[in-house]
Amino acid sequence: MTKIKRLEQIKADIITQNICPNLAKTAKHLVFGHGNPDADIVFIGEAPGKKEDESGEPFVGAAGNFLNTMLASINLKRSDTYITNIVKYRPPENRDPSSDEKDAFLPFLFSQLDVISPKVIITLGRHSTACFIPNQQISNIHGKPVQVDIQVAGTMQTWTVLPLYHPAAALYNGGLRSTLLEDFQKIPSLITNET
Repeated sequence: MTKIKRLEQIKADIITQNICPNLAKTAKHLVFGHGNPDADIVFIGEAPGKKEDESGEPFVGAAGNFLNTMLASINLKRSDTYITNIVKYRPPENRDPSSDEKDAFLPFLFSQLDVISPKVIITLGRHSTACFIPNQQISNIHGKPVQVDIQVAGTMQTWTVLPLYHPAAALYNGGLRSTLLEDFQKIPSLITNET
């Protein structure tokens, strides 16, 4: 089965298994993920926002535009990467996803990562970072790659995780913009080191 078909199956499983029905009820779309299934880099945010819910694609609003700018700063395009969120439905009023909602979607996220098999996972913001590197403040660990062991389908896998601030945070806090751009410059060497 091709990677695309395997990803489509994971998406279908979310719907069939009725994951987070309360969120599904208020969302317009299941925002599963978008990009290259053979990508070296997977970006993971927390949950879709209003624009993402309307389009069915992750990171299409202002934060997505800034993500595109940062990608361009290291000579990459969105199509070179795969972008997703932990939670696949928009929480009402853009509230933070709950622990239960994140826990419900995590196995599906790990399955996505298993299929794509990226060299580097980049967590965007505290919610996605905490799923891979718990009990740490993003302000202390941003821009510092960590090796993380995660069990997927009965097999222990080790992934390189680079925690970054969420692009939306830089839109509200100008000081974080330069920090994010600086942290982004570490990505090319991480991909090279993983080969």
